[in-house]
Amino acid sequence: MTDKIISTPQNLQVLYEDNHLIVVNKRPGDIVQGDKTGDVPLSKVVKEYIKIKYGKPGNVYLGVVHRLDRPTSGIVLFAKTSKALPRLNKLFKEKDAKKTYWAIVKNAPPQQQDTLVHYMKRIPKQNKSYAHNKEVPDSKKAILEYRVIKSLNNYFLLEIDLQTGRHHQIRSQLSAIGCPIKGDLKYGFDRSNKDGSIHLHARKLIFEHPVKKENIRITAELPRDPLWDASL
Repeated sequence: MTDKIISTPQNLQVLYEDNHLIVVNKRPGDIVQGDKTGDVPLSKVVKEYIKIKYGKPGNVYLGVVHRLDRPTSGIVLFAKTSKALPRLNKLFKEKDAKKTYWAIVKNAPPQQQDTLVHYMKRIPKQNKSYAHNKEVPDSKKAILEYRVIKSLNNYFLLEIDLQTGRHHQIRSQLSAIGCPIKGDLKYGFDRSNKDGSIHLHARKLIFEHPVKKENIRITAELPRDPLWDASL
């Protein structure tokens, strides 16, 4: 990846924070948890941010609730307490958190809005998931709803509500209907974005606070580039 800005404790985009949780706007290129690349993960950056902001000595507790693919941007939620983490995990597992994504695709979808149902089979060696129209061995049902919310110059902006949370689900399902996401070479787009990103953004998150029990609504600002700018 080139020409990318990676999150640091100094430039972290914090969308919401209290004693129990912190929500950040992940930049494309940030990796949520450590992997074989050895790059500094977003979880470590957030820990360092908390340590600096509150002058905490020693280790900082931080629980990873969910993840976003490295080239994707948008909302990532972390738990700051061991009390909040299992409650947030339960919330996501039982699909009580509403996640809305925006995606920019080259081709117009078959319908202005639709519900896509596929059976996803993950191939770990390829780090890729394939969307099948019928159930196949070791596949998991994947459901999302999309609608076209804007026509851009040669592109289309989709809003997507996830009903399930499968590996590379949005990327694979949109590719399966002939609408690969801009920049997503892995799922059929014809060229990469110069910064290695793809035009997929976790735009909104609605959930019940695990301790306060109040409704939390988060919206993440879009990355800055001409296509995203044209989406607003």
